[in-house]
Amino acid sequence: MALHTRIDTAIERAIAMGQGGSAPTRLSSALHYACTPGGARIRPTILMTVALACGDDQPRLTDAAAAALEMIHCASLVHDDLPCFDNAETRRGKPSVHRAYSEPLAVLTGDSLIINSFAVLASASVLAPDRALQLISILARQTGMPHGICAGQGWESEEQIDLSAYHQSKTGALFIAATQMGAVAAGQEAEPWFELGARIGEAFQVADDLRDALCDEAELGKPVGQDDLHGRPNAVTELGLNGAVGRLNDILSGAIASIPACPGEAGLAQMVRMYAEKLVPAAALKARV
Repeated sequence: MALHTRIDTAIERAIAMGQGGSAPTRLSSALHYACTPGGARIRPTILMTVALACGDDQPRLTDAAAAALEMIHCASLVHDDLPCFDNAETRRGKPSVHRAYSEPLAVLTGDSLIINSFAVLASASVLAPDRALQLISILARQTGMPHGICAGQGWESEEQIDLSAYHQSKTGALFIAATQMGAVAAGQEAEPWFELGARIGEAFQVADDLRDALCDEAELGKPVGQDDLHGRPNAVTELGLNGAVGRLNDILSGAIASIPACPGEAGLAQMVRMYAEKLVPAAALKARV
């Protein structure tokens, strides 16, 4: 089974857990709407790639971990788009959840996806209880406070912002979760995989800052210029265009060097290089002098 198909199948199965019985019809529909189409599915792809590199001896647990992580990511997008935050009208080329279903249902959709993520991991605990408990702990830590994506959103309300801490929480947290959860699902220790996830996350954030500054809405499928509009810190403002592109390249080089020894080490390095090619917006290369 192709990796993307495996991920989508796992996510569909996980969403169905939150739609059973006599559940509210519109909220059930919104759960699926928020997670599909799935875009690049970068985080679960990294998780599964790490698990495969480490042996993937419990594939059903890996599937549950990948689905749980992606649902947390989708929940964060639903909440980010709300009027109280970005007030974004589109996401992935279609109306954002609060535009398509209403603001109250968008709040409930995000909340339900978060809770369902942990329910999926709990249900998979029969496969390998110790690993499942670690997966739940990692996902909780990288979702909440003090260093998860909730903290990342919270930094935007501070008068003075630590850009590195902001980026690691806002974006890096779920990439750290991806590398660590992939390793744990395959029976490996989590800690050696922290640096790789942190570096990939930082690279993704710098690239996202470049896209926000240089691309248009048609390219991204969501509103652009949001950093300037909301006065958020970003790498282009802090470092300039050339500096941001240079920083991105440095981070990706460091990411490859940080890959822990494992049977699939070469394949992981190839994956990072592949994302490196995709991350740098063409507009950044054209504008660079």
